[in-house]
Amino acid sequence: MTRDGGELSGFHIGYLPAEVGEQVSDFATEWEDVRFATRVWERQVEDGYRVDLRVHVLRGDRLTDLGAVRDFLADYHERDTATWELAGFAHPDGPALAGDTEAFWLVEPGVAVEVLADPQAADPTTLRAIAENVTRTPDEAGQGRGGAGGSRGGSRRPRERGQRWALLGRPHGPVIAKT
Repeated sequence: MTRDGGELSGFHIGYLPAEVGEQVSDFATEWEDVRFATRVWERQVEDGYRVDLRVHVLRGDRLTDLGAVRDFLADYHERDTATWELAGFAHPDGPALAGDTEAFWLVEPGVAVEVLADPQAADPTTLRAIAENVTRTPDEAGQGRGGAGGSRGGSRRPRERGQRWALLGRPHGPVIAKT
């Protein structure tokens, strides 16, 4: 069974596999002058909660091309660009890169989207299917960098170096208190 992920900051998340948890949280954050609207799907497990999927809509002047997006995300996730294995793919909104657990693309200068998945919830083929079905809503077309709407809550605080949110023991994003 598949389901729809709703709208987030001017984008429609059109496909979620059944393996993605039912608990959903939205956050609005900012790091290094880039604003994030984030939706997280998680499930309760024996030891707490496991994050299955995250979608980030990023907005900022430094996101000028796909290389700039890759460099920003490498810094944000504390990845080495020399060893980060990514392959190009064609997203309906623009040029894209994907690895085994993440996919991202430049929608237009100043706007990018990133999808991160737990491999237990989505294999690389499913990850790309999720990513390819994250598309601009009709209202987003022409809105560009200005529209940050769509977040239903969360907190807005800058990420400090060293703060973590672990996804399968790897660093993937900030620790943000849910409010």
